[in-house]
Amino acid sequence: MSTPWLIVSDLVAVAVLVFVLYFPRNGRRDMVVALLGINVGLLGIAMTLTRSTVNLGLGLGLFGVLSIIRLRSSELGQQEVAYYFTALALGLLGGMPIDPAWATPTLMGAALVAVYVGDHPRLYARNRNQAVTLDRAHTDETELIARLESMLGGTVVRLKVRRIDLVNDSTVVDVRYRINGD
Repeated sequence: MSTPWLIVSDLVAVAVLVFVLYFPRNGRRDMVVALLGINVGLLGIAMTLTRSTVNLGLGLGLFGVLSIIRLRSSELGQQEVAYYFTALALGLLGGMPIDPAWATPTLMGAALVAVYVGDHPRLYARNRNQAVTLDRAHTDETELIARLESMLGGTVVRLKVRRIDLVNDSTVVDVRYRINGD
């Protein structure tokens, strides 16, 4: 695949990722510029590295450094991390010509389909995850589950007690639950 088509494929793929999948579903405007910037920047770096005598290991090391810097600079949820790495992967795919020519757009499409399906609003639509601070120290797990189910209007699937404070009479718990519904 020629260089202009690689660039066009990448720009179309990242536009779909950001403006069709990410922003309508998640609405974080600050991530739009991060996803676009990292993708286009990595596209340029990957194209430069594949056309020079620089070692590919340097490029992959740069990929790792970029990832660590971005992921440590602000708190990202798992969804944002997935979108971020997809933007990185699209940039790498667009910047490194591979044979056969159809492989690049196919791999880009596969990455987009994976994100589309994995972050689809209908996929496990009734499942939730919540960090809850209760105004009572719960030491009985059965009682704790009953309280959470009553309060959240769902069935607890999994819980992890983070802290029980007997002095201040509170419990902090991460709970995964399924909303009781129609």
